[in-house]
Amino acid sequence: MTPAQRRILFAAMLGSLLLSLSALAQPPTNRKPVRIVTIPISIFTKQELKEKQAEEFVQADRLMAIEDGDEQAILSIKSVTDSPLSIAILIQEDLSSGFNLQLQDIKRFIEDLPAGTRVMVAYIRGGTPEIRQKFTEDRERAAKSLRIVTGSASSAPRSPYDGLSDILSRFDATPNGRRAVLLFSDGLDTSAGLNAASILQSTDLDQAILKSQKRSVAVYSFYYPTQITEQTNGTVASLAQGALDRLSNETGGRAFAQGISAPVSFVPSFREMTLSINRQFSLTYLSTHMKKGYHKVRVTSTNPEIKVVHPSGYYYR
Repeated sequence: MTPAQRRILFAAMLGSLLLSLSALAQPPTNRKPVRIVTIPISIFTKQELKEKQAEEFVQADRLMAIEDGDEQAILSIKSVTDSPLSIAILIQEDLSSGFNLQLQDIKRFIEDLPAGTRVMVAYIRGGTPEIRQKFTEDRERAAKSLRIVTGSASSAPRSPYDGLSDILSRFDATPNGRRAVLLFSDGLDTSAGLNAASILQSTDLDQAILKSQKRSVAVYSFYYPTQITEQTNGTVASLAQGALDRLSNETGGRAFAQGISAPVSFVPSFREMTLSINRQFSLTYLSTHMKKGYHKVRVTSTNPEIKVVHPSGYYYR
């Protein structure tokens, strides 16, 4: 755990926990039905996000979990040491060949992950993901499993989110804790055409978001173009980036892009990603909403200088 993470302080959590235990201890006739919900959150100061550099001390004060407009009782916030990270590196096979110049930086990122991190490496080729390395704590082995992409349009998936959904299902075999996917993709779903609605609201994208939320997996997306997004007009590329933004925002991750062209380097994004990983926690609270369906979530701090990144909601079924 980094010194900065050790110095994140939470206040007034004990009172919330005691209220939760009190509610659970009530006689069955008076007890209000509740269920346990766990979501990934990342905690930053606004200054950190602006300067992209971790501060030595962060006063988080009291955190509040608000579901469907009602404050819920927080049970726990697990840190890095209590909840090791499981992370999947997922690369779209038909990315432009310039992506291969980024492989060394991706390898270094994997090797520099905290000890105990479980890493998977996979590629989206057509409609089926190719698993290069199953989840392992051997970060060097995972890094060595990376290979060049072909950049061939013939290997392009109709939707990158179909392959993402398959990878998300594989998190079921990992211990509960902090989970993340790093998705390198142009974000373009061509299964229903190239109009705005089909790109931003595709069925495969909706299913991927649902699976991510159900498994508490934060998706961090890194935009890189393919032949299609390079050769079509900029509107298509912008819409595809919008789909990646939606995916990351609704799952508690972040979307990284440098315009609609290929980024010169992922290193600046990896620095922000490292900050996000070091500041990620698993937040568990008691939900008083028993109705099945979508529930909107908001996590805030009593410190106005604190920003909490988290999924926008989840589906209860």
